[in-house]
Amino acid sequence: MAWLILLVAGVLEVTWAIGLKYTDNFSRLWPSVATLVAMAASVGLLSVAMKTLPVGTAYAVWTGIGAVGTVAMGILLFGEAATVSRLVCMALIISGIAGLKFL
Repeated sequence: MAWLILLVAGVLEVTWAIGLKYTDNFSRLWPSVATLVAMAASVGLLSVAMKTLPVGTAYAVWTGIGAVGTVAMGILLFGEAATVSRLVCMALIISGIAGLKFL
């Protein structure tokens, strides 16, 4: 269950990272509210997951999901470059996450 909670926390990290783009420096009310709620929920769920998962592993997986997810959403939503080097780096992060989960 802790891994599922951590996954949701990671998805919420992507949500707030992308949400920052829509807040316009926190000048738009509803995008700002949604971003702040996602931030709080993400950190809160990370805290819950850390009750049973090792701190280093949980944090690394959480940030990895956030990093890879945010890059992927930047490519999909904002037309950011999907260069081979960026995709290889994303694959390396995913490999690290998998290694922490399964080793």
